Amino acid sequence: MTTTTDPTFVLIPGAGGSAWSWHLLVAELERRGRRAVAVALPAGDDRAGFDAYADAVVAAIGDGPAPVLVASSLAGFTAPRVCARRPVALVVLLNAMIPQRGETAGAWWEATGHAEARAAQAERDGRVVDDTNVLGDFFHDVPADITAAALAEGELRQSATPFGDPPLDTPWPDVPTRVLVGRDDRFFPAAFQVRVARERLGIEADEMPGGHLVALSRPVELADRLERYWAEVAGT
Repeated sequence: MTTTTDPTFVLIPGAGGSAWSWHLLVAELERRGRRAVAVALPAGDDRAGFDAYADAVVAAIGDGPAPVLVASSLAGFTAPRVCARRPVALVVLLNAMIPQRGETAGAWWEATGHAEARAAQAERDGRVVDDTNVLGDFFHDVPADITAAALAEGELRQSATPFGDPPLDTPWPDVPTRVLVGRDDRFFPAAFQVRVARERLGIEADEMPGGHLVALSRPVELADRLERYWAEVAGT
């Protein structure tokens, strides 16, 4: 595979499809002289499934060299569809769902044992699982001013359409892949993510401080990790 020492980092959001969720990471990567593109997905459109999400990512990539895809959460189902459409230099799965062949996003939760893992982690932490506690589950480590700005952006809508999309009947793409886990993630607990990555991809996940939204809570450390992964793949 031909690589470049000046990659484009293409950032794919999870549920809700918000490009804003990446704005701090975009600023940090650009400060380092990198090109970063945060993709907005048509997540609120009931006519749009993962193929439409992948089309939006491909359009954002444009005609440049093979990019680095950073896929957050639900975007773990979008990333392999992008890889099927155009060359990709590296995929980084960030607190991401990892599909296996023939599995829908709707079936992923039970197949991976997510609910049990989440409840067990909450018990260890002395918490109670509460699906209405968005701030507690997702923003617990995000600075207060960033949390306030996120709330000001308004509530995101995620259509249920992608969860019933026909699954991919192909194995994970033959693209260098890294799995990066926030060790303080309350929604996808770290131990759960490590197990799923090992079982499904044969990859030992890396951990960093932070919860589910590390792009908002720790953009500098996240940029450091992405730079390191790129250096490994590019051989620089």
